[in-house]
Amino acid sequence: MENSWVGELVKILDPLFLKEAKEREGMESIPGWQLLFLGGIVAWIAISSMLNVTQKIRSLTQPWVSRHVISGAPFILQIQRYQHGLLDAFFSGLSCVVSVPFYTAFLPLLFWSGHGKLARQMTLLMAFCDYFGNCIKDVVSAPRPSSPPVRRVTATKDEKENAMEYGFTSSHTLNTVCLSGYLLHYVLSYIQNKDASVELAGFAMVCLLVGLIGLGRLYLGMHCLVDILGGLAFGLAILAFWLSVHEYVDNFILSGQNVTSFWAALSFLLLFAYPTPELPTPSFEYHAAFDGVALGIVAGVQQTYHQFHHESVPRIFTPQLTITAFAGRMLVGIPTILLVKFCSKALAKWIIPISANALGIPIRSTSYIPALGGSPTSKKSDDVKQSGYFQKLLFTHQDTFDVDTGIRLLQYAGLAWSVVDLVPSLFSHLSL
Repeated sequence: MENSWVGELVKILDPLFLKEAKEREGMESIPGWQLLFLGGIVAWIAISSMLNVTQKIRSLTQPWVSRHVISGAPFILQIQRYQHGLLDAFFSGLSCVVSVPFYTAFLPLLFWSGHGKLARQMTLLMAFCDYFGNCIKDVVSAPRPSSPPVRRVTATKDEKENAMEYGFTSSHTLNTVCLSGYLLHYVLSYIQNKDASVELAGFAMVCLLVGLIGLGRLYLGMHCLVDILGGLAFGLAILAFWLSVHEYVDNFILSGQNVTSFWAALSFLLLFAYPTPELPTPSFEYHAAFDGVALGIVAGVQQTYHQFHHESVPRIFTPQLTITAFAGRMLVGIPTILLVKFCSKALAKWIIPISANALGIPIRSTSYIPALGGSPTSKKSDDVKQSGYFQKLLFTHQDTFDVDTGIRLLQYAGLAWSVVDLVPSLFSHLSL
């Protein structure tokens, strides 16, 4: 009788110990491709810094783009001859709808609506587009159309900040091509009985949207034709690349090894790999924020996929998730993620300086911590050189660490994590 009892106990505990051993083994072993990938980025950072790659690329591309910006001004003026208050409002509103802040606000709702795969793919694609597009802007460092004579319409705070960035390429055009193209691909892949007319109609709608965005950027005086064409070309290239790898990326996030640690290391290295612009712009800040968003989404989904983000979760417009229930989710979710963002920022402002001081790293802050008294980023030292991607990101000519980058990364990572982990847990407890 005793032997029988012991045998049953062994049958129960043995799989548990085996599972724990496998998980421990997975944590200890790092796949070789991850080491090669991260090592390749480190090598690129070092080689690019030593060979002054950014400056060399800029010397080849900036004069050509600048000439086209100057020669393209008459074409913009011809379009602006038809200026009207309604057109100003229409194109300004359309630009807001395809801006990074809009996508940042819209993507949480997409997660909560039950379309988890689409939401995480759109988030990662947006992060990739934002990084790649801003890298091109700051590598080329080409000016926007001169105003005057071009009339520049900046109706919102976001547009005023966009005007502080370099012009080539048009991020609005690039992002619209990629995200609307991927959305079309996603919708068509889920339609059971689609025919050529449906595909043609979807393609025509995407082309119309991209065309209106490009025309709007010209009409508003934010870009010239070469910027729009550059955004279109790079957008199509990124979309083609993403469609070839998105399933592999998704499978890795859901079932890969060392997902969170790998993505954290990747996010950290991408900050260092970002090129130094000719003059400081807000582009790097935008990337750092969305880099944090991608990290938070990956970390949260990897942990809670089988609970909240699998393919069988209730979706909006179904009896399991009515409009009323979705409205309740928004009422609970939006204040929660804003609170988490505030707390994450406060926590990062406390932890990062303490950690830096403990490690003996000199720090500064340009905006988040006035007591640290960073020098204005708008001033450029004569001895700032491309000799350091490392120095560019985290160090100034005074060799001090700008903690604002880390604070921004962590606060948006916390916000994104709450979107896919904390808030769905609240939904579960509240039966929403």
